[in-house]
Amino acid sequence: MAQDTTVPKLDFEYWLDKAIKWGQATTVESQQDVCLHLPQLQEFLHRVYETLKHMDSIVAIQQFPLIGQLLGRLCWNPFVMGYDESQKTLMWCLYCLYSSEPQNPVELKANSWIRSLLCHLLSSSKWESNEAETSPFISALGYTSADYYCHLVKNMVVSLVAELRGHWINGLNMQGRDSGSRVNAVSLFCLPLVTLPDLTPLLETLLLYQGGASKEILSSEFLEAVNDAFLKKKISLPESAVFSLWLRHLPSLEKATLHLLDQLVSIQLNSLEEVACVIKDSLLPQAASHPAIFRIVNEIFKNVLLETDGTPEVLTIIQVFTQLFLQSHQNETKQHKFPLKAYFPYRHQPLVSALLRHPFELPTTQWSQHLKHISDMLKALVEDTNTRSVADLFEIWFLVAHFGEWLDIAAEQLLKAPVEPDALLWLLAFYYCPQNENQQRTQTMVEAQAVYNHLMMLPSRTVLSIKDLEAAVHTVTNTDQRCIQHLITHLLTNFLLFSSGGHMIAQEFIYHITEATGTSKEICSLLIRTAYRINHNGEENQRTVRVLNDLLQKLKLKV
Repeated sequence: MAQDTTVPKLDFEYWLDKAIKWGQATTVESQQDVCLHLPQLQEFLHRVYETLKHMDSIVAIQQFPLIGQLLGRLCWNPFVMGYDESQKTLMWCLYCLYSSEPQNPVELKANSWIRSLLCHLLSSSKWESNEAETSPFISALGYTSADYYCHLVKNMVVSLVAELRGHWINGLNMQGRDSGSRVNAVSLFCLPLVTLPDLTPLLETLLLYQGGASKEILSSEFLEAVNDAFLKKKISLPESAVFSLWLRHLPSLEKATLHLLDQLVSIQLNSLEEVACVIKDSLLPQAASHPAIFRIVNEIFKNVLLETDGTPEVLTIIQVFTQLFLQSHQNETKQHKFPLKAYFPYRHQPLVSALLRHPFELPTTQWSQHLKHISDMLKALVEDTNTRSVADLFEIWFLVAHFGEWLDIAAEQLLKAPVEPDALLWLLAFYYCPQNENQQRTQTMVEAQAVYNHLMMLPSRTVLSIKDLEAAVHTVTNTDQRCIQHLITHLLTNFLLFSSGGHMIAQEFIYHITEATGTSKEICSLLIRTAYRINHNGEENQRTVRVLNDLLQKLKLKV
């Protein structure tokens, strides 16, 4: 069936023509066409309402002379009435056209007509339990209207589910030649009813249906409608059905991933636990156990990261998503689950294996050695003559960025444990300045090393002032390279958290740095990650925890 392209804004002629052709949707062709256009129609009606509510009813009728015919016809189409919020939107539109103070017979007649339509809409919006208002047939069966229609829907769903699973129903075997077109038709007719709770078993069966056809047999409109309803939490589906939906329909997977990113970026989250809860609730980490889903989600993350120039919020989301995915993969009980190299098919598997080791799998005394091992492998890979292109370098950095927890630990280890600093500083320099050539990275190392050496001379002091950190502050505020600024700020923030003298000046210093550099988001993100790790590790003293929480409270007001 040919589908219409996008509809011009408030194109009443287009939709009136459609409404006339549909009538009351008594033929299969008209029913299919209605189902195909329901999402578009609902958007159109919503735009009409948004326009009408700012207009006088007389002006609205003069400006849109076809509006009465259109609304009147749509109110009698059962498919339109049953779809999502279309019925409510039609009521709103009619209310806008109602004249509160009719001035002439035409307006009085229009009001009377609107009242009759509203009565029709209201009476069809619920099934009355009053026996006198039900049909004699239903009453004779001993049912109320509500019970009757509820049982009717449930029986229909049971019948269709059995059909789709290949059982014989009334002599019909779904394994026949026409099964593909039959399944497609069922998916189309589900469109107006996807949010009906009783329909969930049928939605699940359709999503899990495997007909053996080379092309997708479920209608794309059905898949989009189910995905939208799931994302808006209008329906609840088993995980297997959601995963099958995303495997069958790439646009739905893309929309789910972007919806998650929008959700996380648009709301202020106070902790990494909240971020993890939202991500886990999306089911995307669990669905990513299938390598195809993981790679597509990962590609979307990569594109968003490039578009946002590596904002800390997006980096944190990627890192938490990766942790949750690895947990889900580890907890999988399937006999034949995919190996992790199927998800990270990079040419340097030893580096992947080292990054995949969770920090809490190792004793804290081995962290520094493990980080040096990661740094050495990464350095060899980056300085390899075969790693020439910017794309190659970005792919290596993007791999490392998934495991940002190791980078945060590297910065902590520099200030908390006796380590050889060069390897760990190089690791941080690459993470913050991946685009630098060798000569530029050497200069970054020189500046980072100078700040590090200065900080290592201070921990023995129990009383510090901002003046003691003046040289480091000068490096942060006077460099024109944001990457160096972020690296030095990371080291300074950790120094303030993990040295007793730093606790005294932490709030004043952080306020000074954020005012001078505009790095509130970066520092807030770092503190949230640190708080999460401390909560799970539980080894830090209470004073550090108090300073951390106080800093977070203050910074959240600025972000």
